[in-house]
Amino acid sequence: MRLPTVHGTIRRRLLINYRVDPSVMTRLLPAPFRPKLHRNSAIAGICLIRLEDIRPRGVPLALGLSSENAAHRVAVVWEDKTGAHEGVYIPRRDTGSLVNHLAGGRVFPGEHHRAAFRVTEDDQRIALHMRSADGQVEVDVVGRTAAQLPATSGFATVSDASAFFERGAVGYSVTASGDRLDGVVLKTDSWQVEPLVVEEAHSSYFDDRTRFPPGSVRFDCGLVMRNVRHEWLAAEDIYTTGS
Repeated sequence: MRLPTVHGTIRRRLLINYRVDPSVMTRLLPAPFRPKLHRNSAIAGICLIRLEDIRPRGVPLALGLSSENAAHRVAVVWEDKTGAHEGVYIPRRDTGSLVNHLAGGRVFPGEHHRAAFRVTEDDQRIALHMRSADGQVEVDVVGRTAAQLPATSGFATVSDASAFFERGAVGYSVTASGDRLDGVVLKTDSWQVEPLVVEEAHSSYFDDRTRFPPGSVRFDCGLVMRNVRHEWLAAEDIYTTGS
């Protein structure tokens, strides 16, 4: 039986974003999803998030848990009998928390792989390394806060980028069953992002040329959120026949 709601604080959330050839991205998505386009590009990336004081409603703060987590994600749209929707498809979740690994997909939505995180940060700069225990995924990000997006970004303004990602509050992640996607909804008390000058960004997922041929994916921008109160709610799962 899954808990209906957990809540806590997003202490730090990095969004490392890429522009992807829509035809390539489409081939990697299961039905019913299609890429959500921005200026004729699919948008994918990595969400690197530190959660603190995470607990079910009614549980004391002292019993809250903290964890480092990573999600590779794709902005998507889809239709069903209730209408048109948008959110994110998550082919891979990783966590530094044994609790998240054991409870994910059982007590709360989202199956998580175990991973080791190494993070050095202050108010201005962060360096993060993540390697999954199964050796399938490795991520390195180094960045610092900035006043504006890089000139090469496909988003015209920070507000433009913020609005795009705020609408992706519903996430569907891959499960071991292969025919079901776990659904979760993120609700925040506030939504404010800042640009992140990314000095280094590496993901073995996006660097895999069997998945993304040369020229099909390029870095777009980095964003950071800090100290956001939030809650996670279960969404209705989606059953799929695969990509």
